[in-house]
Amino acid sequence: MNKHSSIKTAGSLLERASELYDFGAALRGGAGIPIAAAHAPDKAPEKANVVQPEAVAIPVRPPMPSAPVGRHRVTINRERLSAQNFIVPDGPVTGLSEEFRIVKRQLLLAARGGKGIDALPHGERILVCSANPNEGKTFCAINLAISMASEKDNRVLLVDADFAKPSVLSTLGIEKHRGFMDALADPACDAESLVLQTDIDGLSILPAGSQTNQDTEYLAASRTAEIIDQLTRNDPARIIIFDSPPALAASPASVLALHVGQTLMVVHADVTNDSALRDALGLLSGCEHVQLLLNRTKFSPTGRKFGNYYGYGAS
Repeated sequence: MNKHSSIKTAGSLLERASELYDFGAALRGGAGIPIAAAHAPDKAPEKANVVQPEAVAIPVRPPMPSAPVGRHRVTINRERLSAQNFIVPDGPVTGLSEEFRIVKRQLLLAARGGKGIDALPHGERILVCSANPNEGKTFCAINLAISMASEKDNRVLLVDADFAKPSVLSTLGIEKHRGFMDALADPACDAESLVLQTDIDGLSILPAGSQTNQDTEYLAASRTAEIIDQLTRNDPARIIIFDSPPALAASPASVLALHVGQTLMVVHADVTNDSALRDALGLLSGCEHVQLLLNRTKFSPTGRKFGNYYGYGAS
C-alpha cells in the first residue's frame, strides 16, 4: 500500500479503497481503513466480497451484571428482516452474516482491547454514518447490531439518532415509541426507561423519539453527554451503536461524533465520490477513529468468496 499516492479518479471504489486508507491520517493524524463490504437492502444480495483483516479473539471477561430493564418489550419481525435481505437472528449462516462477523470483530477489538491492543476511549460507542442519504447506513447499523448481539460477552443498544428520518423501528416492524429526543428535551425523563427490550437476546433499541426543529441544539447541550454516560454506566457490558443522519445532509452527525470512540463510515461503491467522502470525514473530525465500510461492492482483489466452505450458495 502506497500511503503517499494520490487518490485515483477512475475504477470501482473498492479498487480505489487503498487510496482512501489514510483519510484519517490526512485529516486528523489517525488512520481509517476499509474493513468490509456489505449489501444494501434494495435488492436480493449477490455474493459480497470483503477485504479481510486478521481475525482476532475478544478476551473472555467475568460474568456480566444483570442488564437494565426497560419498560417495554417488543418483537422483531423476522419475516420482514428476511424480505429486506437483513441478517435473520438464529437463521442460517450466510455470506452477509459472515461479512458482518468480520466487521464486528475489528470494532469489538477497538472497544474492549485485547491481543496487545488497548481499548479506545469510549470505544464501546460506535457511530454508523454515511456522507449522503441512501448509501446503506441503517442497513449496516441494524445488521451490525444483530451480529454483535450474538456475542456472549456483550449486549447491544441500537440508538436511532436519525431524528429527521428515523427508520430503525419501521424496518424492524415495531410501532413508534418515545425515545432519544424525548430524553434530550425533558430533563426529568429517564432515557433508560425508554429503551425497548427486544426478543433477540442481547439486543435493545432506543428509538429516535419525537421530531423537533432543534435536533442539533438539543444534541449540543450538556444533557447529551449525561444521557450517553448514563446508558453506558448502567450496563458496562453494553455496546452502543448510533444510526446517525448522513453527515452532509444533517448537522447532528458532527455533534454525535464528539461523543463516540469509533465511527464506521458507510461508502456506497461507485456512487460516493471522493470529495463527498473527504467533506464528510472532515465534519466527523470529533471522532479520532474512523473506519470505512464499502457497501454494494462485488470486486475482491483476492477473488475470495464466502460460501465455499459453509455451502450457502457460493456463485
